Amino acid sequence: MSVLALVPAAGQGLRLAAGMAKALVHLGGVPLVVRAVDGLLASGVVSDVVVAVRHADLELARGLWPDGRVVVVIGGADRSSSVRAALEHGLRRRPDTSTVLVHDAARALTPPALVVRLVDAVAAGLPAVVPVLPLADTVKRVDGSGAVLVTVDRSVLRAVQTPQAFEVSVLRRAYDLADPADHTATDDAGLVERLGEPVHTVLGDPLAFKITTPWDLRVAELLVGAG
Repeated sequence: MSVLALVPAAGQGLRLAAGMAKALVHLGGVPLVVRAVDGLLASGVVSDVVVAVRHADLELARGLWPDGRVVVVIGGADRSSSVRAALEHGLRRRPDTSTVLVHDAARALTPPALVVRLVDAVAAGLPAVVPVLPLADTVKRVDGSGAVLVTVDRSVLRAVQTPQAFEVSVLRRAYDLADPADHTATDDAGLVERLGEPVHTVLGDPLAFKITTPWDLRVAELLVGAG
């Protein structure tokens, strides 16, 4: 059975303000999406990768992987649409897929060992697994004016990362039943939660942080330089 990885990379990355698709921004001379895909493949447990990009970036992105192991397709107007397009293409290509990973191109430094932990967890029988980290900061809920309503118990809160891993039938059902116009779920695990399926967690990794702002990119550059 195969492990399929999907990488939605059609976002504009407005907060990064790079003037191009965020996934194609270079980190240490290498596009973010290439680093993210390299981490998936370096795990040794991923059979195929499908990357979804903007139509305008299609030929450029295809040139990043001339050997054909990574397939590039046209994504949608939002993240869910891109995942849906990549999932449909990937399952046509690999109908024997047992596990699907969905990974942010912006989490370009994700260690391969984290990918292995997630795939192993699904193989052990968990239908959906996400990597998480405990919160270090105090968290407060505020009202519309910014006034504090309550301090939230952070011991039961977790920051969620990617890749997120799913048994293939669970993710397919989540997307089959999802309303394409509903953008309230901010990750794929949120769609699975709506099915009533349990979503389990494994320990994430600080290196799997999301590169969203120029500050994040600078931190990543320092880490790559240090490596």
